[in-house]
Amino acid sequence: MSRVAANDVPPDILDDERDETELAPEAGSGIELDFDATPASVEAGAAVIRRFWATLPAAPGVYRMIDPKGDVLYVGKAKSLKARVGSYVRGAGHSTRITRMIAETASMEFVTTETETEALLLEANLIKQLRPRYNVVLRDDKSLPYILLTADSEAPQVVKHRGARNRKGYYFGPFASVWAVNRTINALQRAFLLRSCSDSYYENRTRPCLLFQIKRCSGPCTGEIPLPEYGVLAEEARAFLSGRSSAVKERLAAEMNHASEELEFERAARYRDRLAALSAVQSTQGINTQNTEEADIIAIDEQAGSFCVEVFFFRNHQNWGNRAYFPRADKALGRAEVLASFIAQFYDDKPPPRLVLLSEEIEECALLAGALTVKAGRKVEISVPQRGERRQLVESALRNAKEALGRRLAETSSQAKLLESLGAAFGLPTAPRRIEVYDNSHIMGTNAVGAMIVAGPNGLMKTHYRTFNMRSEELTPGDDYAMMREMLRRRFARLVKENPRPASSAEAPDAGEMPPGSVASAEAEREATNPESADPESFPAWPDLVLIDGGKGQLEAARSALAEVGATGVPLVGVAKGRDREAGRETFFMPGREPIRLPPRDPALYFVQRLRDEAHRFAIGAHRAKRKREMTRSPLDEIPGIGPARKRALLHHFGTMKAIQRAALDDLMRAPGVNAATARTVYDFFRGTAG
Repeated sequence: MSRVAANDVPPDILDDERDETELAPEAGSGIELDFDATPASVEAGAAVIRRFWATLPAAPGVYRMIDPKGDVLYVGKAKSLKARVGSYVRGAGHSTRITRMIAETASMEFVTTETETEALLLEANLIKQLRPRYNVVLRDDKSLPYILLTADSEAPQVVKHRGARNRKGYYFGPFASVWAVNRTINALQRAFLLRSCSDSYYENRTRPCLLFQIKRCSGPCTGEIPLPEYGVLAEEARAFLSGRSSAVKERLAAEMNHASEELEFERAARYRDRLAALSAVQSTQGINTQNTEEADIIAIDEQAGSFCVEVFFFRNHQNWGNRAYFPRADKALGRAEVLASFIAQFYDDKPPPRLVLLSEEIEECALLAGALTVKAGRKVEISVPQRGERRQLVESALRNAKEALGRRLAETSSQAKLLESLGAAFGLPTAPRRIEVYDNSHIMGTNAVGAMIVAGPNGLMKTHYRTFNMRSEELTPGDDYAMMREMLRRRFARLVKENPRPASSAEAPDAGEMPPGSVASAEAEREATNPESADPESFPAWPDLVLIDGGKGQLEAARSALAEVGATGVPLVGVAKGRDREAGRETFFMPGREPIRLPPRDPALYFVQRLRDEAHRFAIGAHRAKRKREMTRSPLDEIPGIGPARKRALLHHFGTMKAIQRAALDDLMRAPGVNAATARTVYDFFRGTAG
């Protein structure tokens, strides 16, 4: 990568290069300006670009335009960096979006590549990482789930999988939802009796688990089935998921008939149940296809300057679900341009299918298909079908995109009204764009967990949720006030460190101390104290409102925690439950103001109740998960040097944990795989003499 500062380019090079035909006329002449772009700022930005242009090669690569703060404004690819970057300093023909981008450019960075295909793949990767303001950005919060049939253990395991494919095995998908994956895995368990337990659980079993008893696992952990026979089951499952379902079903049907002829009716019934499970997998996949074995159907719709991309996944002639995406894109962009950028980013972290069917013709279709072919290691075709079954699939995806975008716009409008009513109810100068709600959960102080949920213009922002394990040694078990202090201290100390606000924000008053009449200048104050609010598409890191589940005590604990870390000016509201914890009778506490109640039918009251219930649900879920982990932990896990193999050896030798705890030193040393040093460590641990 070559990074060149504008001032580092010698003047004589600039003078020599001005005669090149690729360099356009001086910037600033004839450009239509808008927003904060002025002739002077556009000229300054174009001058920066021109200086970088002077030393660029006519080679493919990726360029980044950077603003004065060091943030990336735009990532682009080029067949010729010199020609593409030179186009930005032409005096006319730029859209408002490009004009503003030029005006904000203070520096540039470049990466040269061997081919334009490599440049396209790198561009998509950088856009997803950097999320530049002027690019089409895919809001892909979660990776799609897959089914993984492992190949790194003696007994293959079938599990759902997300993320990087680091584990050895066979991956099938993607599925549109975890629900579809769970449903399919359950059916596969009934059909092929494969284990779904973790390797550590499998290695430490001394008797078959409940799944074996209900005939959803063949019990390889305890030798209920020989490993070679289990391997045959795993191979059948792989064949079925790979599309060879008819062959698998025919073999099972033959085995069922043979068992019936031999009068082994119980075995025949087991084959019958497995056949029924396989039929359930196929029948619940939705609309199946006759001529389309493996394809992604991608359709885009645009309404009111917003875009929705609907993706349907077809594998093995079966519909494995669909998902709607709402990419961030400039309103001036067309559907085809947004769709092309979406596809490049969408397949950055997932393998493309053999066929991608689109609703719109896109530029550089051949280049994009070539890039996906390189990524997949096999031919990938991209086309816009005009007739037949494939066209019907695209029209179905387009219809779903229109409906999803319509629902999204309606929900956004309703959410905006709720945020406005909430801001008015609590005396905020403007409607809050980021609301954080805090709650904690524990049982008599044990397994204490704090939880934060986040809501914004698009509803609940689950990717921003956080949990806090209470770890302070000074924390008294069951002290809710101390838990609230620790949680908010940790949250805002990190926020102050990683994303500090401008100095002016520290002087902003609390919500309850805002003087009347401040609403008139609210918008200007908001942009001064929260620069992220100037960009309507961005989601601020700092909350505009913090809701605390509790009354005066919790509110004061929260306020002291924020003051301790220097996070002043954050509006705080305590939500105290009504008498008998009755919904609709909540009392709201704010610093510097008398407690208030909202009218029983106020939409803002219902909104707060929903947020509080969601925080409560999330906190209880985190607490239960932590408590479950604690309950399933073995004391052997706490002993240094005791791994899965030795733990399994001890359990197999003694049978129970109590027997290990009571065992004499000589008995421990006689256990297979346990040497004298390990036996002494275990013996001392259970008698409190370790260390």
